[in-house]
Amino acid sequence: MSLVSRDILYGMTSVLQIIKGIIPARSPVRLAWHRAKGFMAALRYGFPARRLTVIGITGTDGKTTTVNMVAHILSASGIAVGALSTASFQIRDDITWNTTQKTSPSPFIVQSFLRRLLREGCTHAVLEYSSHGLVQGRTHWTWPSVAAITNTSPEHLDYHGTMEQYRKDKGILFRMLGGRGVKVLSRMDGTCPMYMNIPSERTVIYAVDRPHDVMPGSVGDLWLEQGHATSSSSTATVIHARGGQEHRATLTLGIPGTFNLENALCAIGCALGAGIGIDRSVAALSSFRGVPGRMERIDGPADFAVFVDFTVTPASYEKTLSTMKSLLQPGNRLLVLTGSCGDRMKEKRPQVGKICSQYADVLVVSNEDPYTEDPEKVIDDVWAGVDQSKTHAHRISDRMEAIKFLFCEAKPGDIILLCGKGSDTMMWVKEGQIPWNEREIAKELLRTKEYLKLQSL
Repeated sequence: MSLVSRDILYGMTSVLQIIKGIIPARSPVRLAWHRAKGFMAALRYGFPARRLTVIGITGTDGKTTTVNMVAHILSASGIAVGALSTASFQIRDDITWNTTQKTSPSPFIVQSFLRRLLREGCTHAVLEYSSHGLVQGRTHWTWPSVAAITNTSPEHLDYHGTMEQYRKDKGILFRMLGGRGVKVLSRMDGTCPMYMNIPSERTVIYAVDRPHDVMPGSVGDLWLEQGHATSSSSTATVIHARGGQEHRATLTLGIPGTFNLENALCAIGCALGAGIGIDRSVAALSSFRGVPGRMERIDGPADFAVFVDFTVTPASYEKTLSTMKSLLQPGNRLLVLTGSCGDRMKEKRPQVGKICSQYADVLVVSNEDPYTEDPEKVIDDVWAGVDQSKTHAHRISDRMEAIKFLFCEAKPGDIILLCGKGSDTMMWVKEGQIPWNEREIAKELLRTKEYLKLQSL
């Protein structure tokens, strides 16, 4: 690209940023522009979703893991499948990182990806749908045959305004079924009655506990019994009830966390909607080893455990930290690294600090993705919620130094949980993006034991 072309491109980008600052995010003008882009992208690539069976998953937490679980089930069942999630792009067995760090990227990226799936002989696509993408039409013209939700909790309310509107916006995915296909709903979430009223041909409803009744006309109810988790696995009995009959299957996951059993239940529901029985699904999930950066254990020569997780919402912090705490042996400790994103959802920052201080024996608040905000101000907001009477809390702005500090503090049997970055390969700062791969950083520290130098200081 010539210098003149770069200057023109930079100038156009700057003008667009100025326009974005003037026109409200949910104004009819901006939404019409986004939706027009969605149509143009689908037209440009020949509406590829028409020739694919699309399974769509939305929710606040657990979407990425559930998308990958569904893709794993389909692949193990002999189906040529691709998947798009916050973490990665998958085409059959080829997986590349989603460097956009967006759940629903530009519609041109989405439609180009679907077109490539067709070229590679795929018949199915599993897509992660964000609330922003649904409202803005980035994922319109994808025509899902199965639509599922994991859960909802307060998130992105700076964009949606209220929790009620957030849930309505998530419901766009189910309206995209056009009265056809299969809905997969969580009985545990407050959205279940709302989404039940959106027409579809069939419905699967899932819950952790046995329901009082089976919804009439549904594909059936799914629930769990005898759920149990360790630091490396989780197990439960899956029950599928339909027509007065109950079918049972034993589910074993090679990843920790009872919340991952919930994700698996949603994935099994999606597979049911695609015509795959629970026996085949649970057999496939027995070989599922998780998603990089999602409750991922980092192996290395240390006598303490290290996990990297994408935990970002207060609800996911509550689930993740309570799970990690329950896995500790008496006398061992939970050491947590936390922070928060800049430029969004400021009200959740003290909530994150409060939840972390309730569960962490040692807590470090550090930099995460400040974007254009002052990193120290973001840390201040998280720190404001920390109850220092309940935890040994520290502020270390440099995230690398924060990680080294926790590694140095860890004793045999302790668990270190690095929250917020997950599989990200970049950190967003005021100047743009800088390389940052927390998984590789943790692996390198475990390999070199560089953190031990701090103990001698």
